[in-house]
Amino acid sequence: MRRWTTALTGACAAALFAVMTVIPGTPAAAAALVEVSGFGDNPGNMRMHVYVPDSHPASPAIVVAMHGCGGSGPGFYQGSEFASLADRYGFIVIYPTATQSAGFGNCFDTWSDAAKQRGGGSDPVSIISMIDHVERTYQGDPNRVYATGSSSGGMMTQHMLAVHPDVFRAGASFMGVPFNCFAGAADYPPGSSRCTGGSMDRTPQQWGDAVRQAYAGFSGPRPRVQLWHGTSDTLVPYSLLRESIEQWTNVFGLSQTPAGTDTPQAGWTRSRYADPSGRVQVEAYSIQGAGHVLPQSGMARYAVDFFGLTTGQTDTTPPTTPAGLAASGTTATGASLTWTASTDDTGVTGYDVLRAPNATGGTFTQAGTSATTSFTDTGLSANTTYRYQVRARDAAGNVSPVSGTVQITTRAGTGGACSATPAVQSQWGNGYVIQPLTVTNTGTSTITGWTVTFTLPAGHTLTGSWNATVTTSGQTVTARSVGHNGTLAPGASTAGFGFQASRPNGNTALPSGYTCA
Repeated sequence: MRRWTTALTGACAAALFAVMTVIPGTPAAAAALVEVSGFGDNPGNMRMHVYVPDSHPASPAIVVAMHGCGGSGPGFYQGSEFASLADRYGFIVIYPTATQSAGFGNCFDTWSDAAKQRGGGSDPVSIISMIDHVERTYQGDPNRVYATGSSSGGMMTQHMLAVHPDVFRAGASFMGVPFNCFAGAADYPPGSSRCTGGSMDRTPQQWGDAVRQAYAGFSGPRPRVQLWHGTSDTLVPYSLLRESIEQWTNVFGLSQTPAGTDTPQAGWTRSRYADPSGRVQVEAYSIQGAGHVLPQSGMARYAVDFFGLTTGQTDTTPPTTPAGLAASGTTATGASLTWTASTDDTGVTGYDVLRAPNATGGTFTQAGTSATTSFTDTGLSANTTYRYQVRARDAAGNVSPVSGTVQITTRAGTGGACSATPAVQSQWGNGYVIQPLTVTNTGTSTITGWTVTFTLPAGHTLTGSWNATVTTSGQTVTARSVGHNGTLAPGASTAGFGFQASRPNGNTALPSGYTCA
């Protein structure tokens, strides 16, 4: 093992694939972007630029940062924050420029058979040559190599993690797709793509098998994965975030249910999937209302944090277990919790509060987060028993074991009512995405769960859903709240639930008869 054990025209759509928010991230230091020629085997005929900060350790980490279709390495250097972060934290950034095309401008090859196998050729081999060059020339650390990118670059990020898991320690994919999503060059342009056409839906096992087959026989540790997607992205549909989550959680053997969900910034929903030790292996960000415009300001820092580069070394140590969990002030609709602080080698950043129904059985799901050693849970059902646990987390995403359990029983109270309002995010000849399907508490008291029912037109089939537990009976669909979105105060709404469906070609009908209870 080498390291650590046709809706848019081609030109218009290519420009959109390259779209990102232009951030004033170009560093002010004397270091400069340098083009490198003759860096090694280059079957992808790629160009290479490298940014080496003026100050860095003797063996610096390496970040490969990749542009969107129609872009370039220098363009991504100018339009992202990775170089300025390199100045601050002392890592080297490689900026490849793709030159291949699948009828869609210069994009990274994630479609060809050669690119999908380790050592098969094309762009992956060229990128590995760039990494080798930086290790030889600048003594880059072979145990700290990371990948990131936007759109086509985000797709290539997931691609490289699959094909070269022994090279990369982690990756951060912005607006990407799962590995092996594209069937070939003809499947790449959005106007004719099944992958990005809105109907892609495979099982977690199928997605995971695709990664395992890319490097058959590999048994070493897999690179950790961070995923970013805007909920209003119609070029690379938001539904593909769920497919990527399914792929990588399957690769790691993790549950499809996140270990925790929080909101690090307004409009950002972060879901974390951890192994039994508490180590976060997959992290996914849903950016509410964002289109094909990532990364936005500040997001690169979260990627570099995930890599473990902001502390000078990779942090793999979880915090200690919170102790002394106790409950007080129990009412008909809430209770207060306190506990003893955890400790961590780099500092505890917060706590996840977990809740399960009843005195026994049931599943613990995240009820909220706290930056302190106390939390007040509200919106509970009257005369109901709940159990609580707490775990600590640090900036690198490490999560402690859960605390001991405390049990409460609330006093008496009443229920509420709700409504369901759908919005069409996108539709095409044989399918559509409803996102968000907003659930609102229309009653005068808090509800702690909701059930939405609606009817699919004849011939329509549900192909995917997110942020709800969904069942179908004939054409009737029933969606029930999950742990993080079931509790709604009077007048409050949740807009994270959505679904995707197929329909006969040319059929323009949409679901109807939405009810909420």
